[in-house]
Amino acid sequence: MLVKEIIDMFEILDSAYASGEKVAEFLKGIKSDCTVKVETLTGEEGMSTDVIKVMIPGKNGKSKGGTAPTIGLLGRLGGLGARPERTGFVSDGDGALTVLATAAKLLKMQKGGDFLEGDVLVSTHVCPDAPTQPHKPVAFMGSPVSMAQMNQSEVDASVDAILSVDTTKGNKIMNHKGFSISPTVKDGYILKVSEDLLSIMEITTGQLPKVFALSMQDITPYGNNLYHLNSILQPATATTAPVVGVAITTETAVPGCATGATNMLSIDEAARFILEVAKAYTKGECSFYDEKEYAHLQKLYGSMEHLRTFGIDA
Repeated sequence: MLVKEIIDMFEILDSAYASGEKVAEFLKGIKSDCTVKVETLTGEEGMSTDVIKVMIPGKNGKSKGGTAPTIGLLGRLGGLGARPERTGFVSDGDGALTVLATAAKLLKMQKGGDFLEGDVLVSTHVCPDAPTQPHKPVAFMGSPVSMAQMNQSEVDASVDAILSVDTTKGNKIMNHKGFSISPTVKDGYILKVSEDLLSIMEITTGQLPKVFALSMQDITPYGNNLYHLNSILQPATATTAPVVGVAITTETAVPGCATGATNMLSIDEAARFILEVAKAYTKGECSFYDEKEYAHLQKLYGSMEHLRTFGIDA
């Protein structure tokens, strides 16, 4: 379980004074030699946020000259809070809370002698006062910086696969409390759902797996005037690595800017899932997609990488 890590991290993030440096200080308090980088990004309107990256090296990870694959755990969000409009931690912050609590757990595991085979790179951003924006059926959280800036800072070229964790409650597509996963998205293709990920989801939840639907619009970049479910698959527009969305969900449509909507059990379920995927993936026991089938798909139908761009009229 990651309940303690979630509570400890929530206390840091649920504050008007939350910052990347405070998160980094907490993580270094767990393991003083951990590698944490904090970068402040400033948007065109002068608002800023702290991007935080935590590298947790594996026994045979690339950071040590090894060959084990690297997984990225990316917390997607507009902000942790919508101050001064709203007081407190907003629903939109669940993705950051999930991956940062998982980073804390991985560091504790290393202190206890348990190391994953490959490297894990955890990245997200910390902003307690992000703007809101209109969206149907419920209001979205905005972001202090552009999606292009966020992807450039959060999506690291060193990772071989990404789990993108995002609050995805402001819709009428997912109607259960907990979390869902997406089909694998790679270089403009929406591929079949990974059987390995479904199996891990069954084990960590003790329930039948939940998968959410994607449209072609969802895997195109923000800013092209097309509908997007939310930003959960935006990392896929900035990398050729396979990306799977991990959506924290509710039965009803909940605004991203709503406070009091974070459910610890849902966060714990999602965190245990991404932790187990990280263990299996870096050990070579979990695949996000069938490489041979993907090569055949490209041979038959060509590249779809143009869907990662703004299109021919941009």
